[in-house]
Amino acid sequence: MSKSFFVSDIHFGLQSGREEDVKMERFEQLCGIIAEEGDSLYMVGDILDYWMEFRHVIPKYFNGFLCLLKGLVRQDIQVHYYAGNHDFYLGDFFNKSLGVQTWYGMQETLIDGKQFVIAHGDGLDRSDIRYRLFVKLIRNRFNLSLLSNFQPDFAIAIMRKFSRLSRKHGRSNMHGEADFLMQYADAMVGERDFDYFVCGHSHVPGQKTLSNARSEYINLGTWINGAYPYGVFEKGSFSLKQL
Repeated sequence: MSKSFFVSDIHFGLQSGREEDVKMERFEQLCGIIAEEGDSLYMVGDILDYWMEFRHVIPKYFNGFLCLLKGLVRQDIQVHYYAGNHDFYLGDFFNKSLGVQTWYGMQETLIDGKQFVIAHGDGLDRSDIRYRLFVKLIRNRFNLSLLSNFQPDFAIAIMRKFSRLSRKHGRSNMHGEADFLMQYADAMVGERDFDYFVCGHSHVPGQKTLSNARSEYINLGTWINGAYPYGVFEKGSFSLKQL
């Protein structure tokens, strides 16, 4: 029987000083637990507050995080990374150099006989034309190729600016965003068969049974408020935990 771990919205690179150090310490702790007990890790978006991939340069700020992921893969842990609205485009480095599987948008996967729908949570509102245009701009391969040829410090500064724009565009009422995501999940139960809808994005952790009295909505919360939530799925049951 497998044991799968889930986490979202760590936002490495957003905060400063001791707050970032503590987040890295907690993530290292989580990776230790996964290495001992688990067989897979699902990172459901906004793990990094920004990311810029170059041909010959790796941003040194994220070196500790990248080494931890590589360590998990070397121990035969399956690591999945779902892009969010801050870690916009993950590129080939995660797949080819680290062995991390990257995903975009909403995906379905079967884990131990249970059907999961996994999405960061951004872009689900089809009426949000501004955000949809923003995503097309930032994930355009030509634009990314052009940006990657800039001086690295300058290019990263641009990506951090995009990250701030994405945060500014988000709803100021996170609980309203969480309500939207749960309503979205609830509307899906009449369209497709699934056991768990797992997301992040709103920073509001929660686990609720949907209107069909069988499927569950899971929001993994965030690490930027001094709490360190994560999810565990084992023996056919999903639970939210804290480090």
